[in-house]
Amino acid sequence: MSEQQDEKAEQSVGAFTLPTPLSSTPPVQLPYPVPEPDEQWQLPNGFAHVFYGERNQGITRPVIMADGFNLGRSDLKWLYAGLDSGYPFLSELRRRGRDVILLGFEERSASVLENAEAATACIMRTVAEQLGGAGLTVGGFSMGGLITRYALARMEMQRMDHRVRVYFSYDTPHRGAVIPVGVQAFAHFIPVANDFARQMNSPAARQMLWRHYDPASGEIGIAPERTEFLERLAQAGNWPRIPRILALANGRGDGTGLPVPPGETALKVERIYPGTTFYTQAQGRDVIVAELKRRFPKAEKTIKTSGFPELDGAPGGSLRSYGILADSLKKFGAQVDLRHESVCFVPSVSAVSIRDIDVQKDLYVNIDGLDPSESDVDDFICSSATTDHTAVTEELCGWLMDRLPD
Repeated sequence: MSEQQDEKAEQSVGAFTLPTPLSSTPPVQLPYPVPEPDEQWQLPNGFAHVFYGERNQGITRPVIMADGFNLGRSDLKWLYAGLDSGYPFLSELRRRGRDVILLGFEERSASVLENAEAATACIMRTVAEQLGGAGLTVGGFSMGGLITRYALARMEMQRMDHRVRVYFSYDTPHRGAVIPVGVQAFAHFIPVANDFARQMNSPAARQMLWRHYDPASGEIGIAPERTEFLERLAQAGNWPRIPRILALANGRGDGTGLPVPPGETALKVERIYPGTTFYTQAQGRDVIVAELKRRFPKAEKTIKTSGFPELDGAPGGSLRSYGILADSLKKFGAQVDLRHESVCFVPSVSAVSIRDIDVQKDLYVNIDGLDPSESDVDDFICSSATTDHTAVTEELCGWLMDRLPD
């Protein structure tokens, strides 16, 4: 490539986001036939698609499920396909006479506090239209679990009758999620505004991430938006108290993490951003996690952490964090040496809210050996094998369906 082409390639690399499998960009032709909704609702900051259960003439035994984190508007057709193609979760719910209500957001990267308005409106609309008095089930996938958790807690604080019997979260980062800070920093090292940087610095990312790279200061720490969100959650009582609280984790519960040793090269780049290297997270002080280098305009930046546990290999739901970045770099002409495609995104201890993730021994604790009452939730399940973040599996979905209200 010419220098001009190289410069354009370096500028274009950020035209991607780090999606979960459920929130990725759908292909032009959906790989799975999605039925038309029986009802569509427009809501404050969001919208919903309603699918009646088999033999139901209206909303009778509702299950509300909120979409998760990405940039831009929810695509509920794609969400339906994702929730029903690997294991037919939605089809099975509807076969059992449950009505599926998918809740989407106008901007998935907006503040949890804003998108909770859509969740509240969705719950109240469901209560108003429901036939009979069956208890509601409300929850969400990834960040959708945080949105519905806050919405329900706040509704209870305001003495609103939500009629929810079960709240569930599916690989939700109750104690924080992890995107390698070197990857976060790279989003802002790209010398033009880009989608990846917008996603990494969005209100939702700043609220959700355990540690955030601040592009203005270059500091790595707890974003003020996260502190404010946790304070608002605490003011609302932290959790809803009326429904039974269920949590599902895509990571294992026996302390076994991903095969990602600390301090190793995860991704090395040549041709564009030549010499840029990302390393898996290790413990210690002034640990180098990324060496960022670009040619246009020429710059170098070393990203270091201090006091971090070995996050990348921790037990938890995995995300192709380095794989997705490598794909974008390759698309624009880079040569990549990708050694660790996927790393931990939502640690198991965070998903079932039984430990914080600040300390190595807590991050890697054998959850199966703990007293379950140490968790903030009433009942939980960890996957028997490490699975992708929000991956819909028969093991997890079967467990959840067996615990829905009569």
